[in-house]
Amino acid sequence: MTNWSKIIDKLDYAFQPIIYSHAGKIYAVEALLRNVQDIPGLTNIDDLFDLAFNDDYLYELDLQLREKAISKFSKIKINNLKLFYNLDNRIIYNKNYSQGNTAKILNKYNLNKDSIYFELSEKGTAIEQNALSSMLQRYKESGYKIAIDDFGIGVSGLKLLYFSEANIIKLDRFFISNIDQDSKKKLFCSSIVEMAHIMGMQVIAEGVETVKEFYTCKDIGADFIQGYLVQKPTKSIEDITNIYQDISNLILNDKRSNQTNFIDDKYIEEIYPLDVNTSLYDLFLHFKKNTEHNFVPIIDEFGYFLGIIYESDIKKISYSQYGLSLAQNKTFSSTLLKYIKPALSVEISWGIDEILEMYNLKFNDSLGIFITQSEKYRGFINLNSLLTLSYKRNIEIATNQNPLTKLPGNNQIEKFISNSFENANINTTHIIYFDFNDFKPFNDNYGFRQGDRAILIFSELLQKRYPKNSFIAHIGGDDFFVGLKDYKYDDIFELTCNIQEEFKSSVVNLYSNDDKNRGFIISKDRFNTTREFNLLSVSSAIIEINPSSNISDFDNTLNLIKRDSKNSKEPIFRIV
Repeated sequence: MTNWSKIIDKLDYAFQPIIYSHAGKIYAVEALLRNVQDIPGLTNIDDLFDLAFNDDYLYELDLQLREKAISKFSKIKINNLKLFYNLDNRIIYNKNYSQGNTAKILNKYNLNKDSIYFELSEKGTAIEQNALSSMLQRYKESGYKIAIDDFGIGVSGLKLLYFSEANIIKLDRFFISNIDQDSKKKLFCSSIVEMAHIMGMQVIAEGVETVKEFYTCKDIGADFIQGYLVQKPTKSIEDITNIYQDISNLILNDKRSNQTNFIDDKYIEEIYPLDVNTSLYDLFLHFKKNTEHNFVPIIDEFGYFLGIIYESDIKKISYSQYGLSLAQNKTFSSTLLKYIKPALSVEISWGIDEILEMYNLKFNDSLGIFITQSEKYRGFINLNSLLTLSYKRNIEIATNQNPLTKLPGNNQIEKFISNSFENANINTTHIIYFDFNDFKPFNDNYGFRQGDRAILIFSELLQKRYPKNSFIAHIGGDDFFVGLKDYKYDDIFELTCNIQEEFKSSVVNLYSNDDKNRGFIISKDRFNTTREFNLLSVSSAIIEINPSSNISDFDNTLNLIKRDSKNSKEPIFRIV
């Protein structure tokens, strides 16, 4: 029988920092198991947990390891630091599995639930993947934060992103390695980041090892960075610091322009394509009627772009004595495939840099580039438009915007907060956080389209009511951020109260007459219990940053004030 006590005594934890991508400030550490190789018969961590699973001891092992990690983590003297702890999804199948044990361990070390993220992986065996959704639901119902590890590697993919309601996803290091050199990886990751932000999730790029990888992850909007570039996992908690100055210096010295602009539809010429099954005769007629271009795009029956046919390649047939007669013969002209030539095409979501680079390297003698969307033909960008796009890209100041509201996102928010602390001796800054109340049941009852309408109503209200020099941003989902410099608190308080009232009265019109008359809706809560929910409203929290403020207290103050604001009809105020 396995001597688990002896094994557990040999094991230790190393911690690897997770930092804000636009500040260099630490956000969390991930606990990584060490010394497994010192145990006879085991070569890696997977062997350890497979052995425990086969011994039906997985949950008992995890609880002891959990306490070992939390105990060591509690000794790190950094305010509001988070711990990312990896769970084996299979523990839910253990007969001794029960709830409430983590809370007891956290209480023992004077930590609260907000201190810990449980990392669940979408990769692994079929058993692990089947257990994933159950584990997600169980830990979220218990009030814990969830991070999806190794995102993009398992089979669940986008379905998991849609249904998980996780707090954070971690892009697997496979997609981060050489992301600065791989346009497909960059496109994949930027799309995932955008979708995650729309759903109110944050994203960690893990496995970042080079400066170029860091800059690319920062550019595509990753909220946090983890990897050897920041720090290797360390068993010594003294090595964990509040600020990683090398990363801060990279951010301060970053003079590059943003690379993430995309193709505007107005530059795409809609050249009418022909189906590959078009007859030669109709192809002749097409060139006769359409003299503007000496080529025609060819698509298949589903609209996928196949290539082009040049007029010059079929002239000999059309000009021959029997050319038109042959072209009208169905046996002779059953398909255009043999006349199709390859042509440079790019997806509409690719950036201008990639388009220009491909054009210069591969087809610098062509007249332009064909545009596809999910490989289906969209149109054509000629050389003049490419040059215009190139010029436009060089003069634009690209900003990270929320796709729905077009407001600045988390990157600019981090910069604004950092700048506010750096200039606290010059300016007094007030930061207002807004969070919708009872938004999920509204979304469940009325659908995401109405939910988006509510978000847009509030976005427009903020822009209309706050002063023009305010910094107004969209954190994601139903969370918003407003920053004001050198305004009196009393004025800000009054204005914020008015906005809360105006929003509450405005969104009433999104409800049915029955719900409006009742003053509440009936929906299911997260425990699947049907109950009454208030009509939409918004809570707010105001933080003041002044010369005596300390950035290390910011996150903790924010968490406390956001929590308290949920129980108040008026804005909650704190000085950080």
